[in-house]
Amino acid sequence: MRQPSPSNMTISAPQAGAEPAPDFTHVRDWIFDLDNTLYRADSGIFAQIDANMTSFVARLLGMERDAARLVQKQLYRDHGTTLAGLIAIHKIDPEPYLDFVHDIDLSGLAPDPMLNGAVARLPGRRFVFTNACRNHAARILEHLQIADLFDQVWDIRTIGFVPKPDPAAYHAAMAAGGIVPAQAAMFDDIARNLVVPHELGMTTVWLDCQSEWSRQGPEFPVASDTHIDHEIRELGPFLSSIGI
Repeated sequence: MRQPSPSNMTISAPQAGAEPAPDFTHVRDWIFDLDNTLYRADSGIFAQIDANMTSFVARLLGMERDAARLVQKQLYRDHGTTLAGLIAIHKIDPEPYLDFVHDIDLSGLAPDPMLNGAVARLPGRRFVFTNACRNHAARILEHLQIADLFDQVWDIRTIGFVPKPDPAAYHAAMAAGGIVPAQAAMFDDIARNLVVPHELGMTTVWLDCQSEWSRQGPEFPVASDTHIDHEIRELGPFLSSIGI
């Protein structure tokens, strides 16, 4: 059970001439992607996962790493995740894959006090929605010291191994959380993952973390400015500034 939001925290009124705080007073459900969103993309964490995915494909298919990496990225583009492609084409058991690719060193990951405080003050419910594994999510959240701030983690199992940005993934997640889209906000470092949430009526926030992984993957759906309500570079300062 997560800790309740602090009740004695207030938001200072904007100074004269300053832009008004982004209005999130309608939001009661806060949905966050995990990797490269709740931690910095330059932390080296996802680089380890990406390397492990290449190693898994190389071992599975008996290929050299360079060739395996090309196959891995093609699977990602065609199926939304490498895992989804391996399930569809090679009929693999997902559990050994999930264990292998998420066996990483978290020593370079440090808690972010500003982000932790900003998440803690959000009213309503908070969720993690990831194409990864709940065990990986639990390790990350514990390491960041924010595990007790979230009500649920929706992982690749929750969505039946059909990953974002497939519409079925969002419908499965919303059903799991009883989400009313008009009262929800979703945060993700991959812009195309916000197309469906926006169409469903959620408030969307794109964390443009400038990572190479955020620019890989499926060509569709194509995110445009109309799908992104807020574009940011850092999550902690933004959450600290919004009107709730």
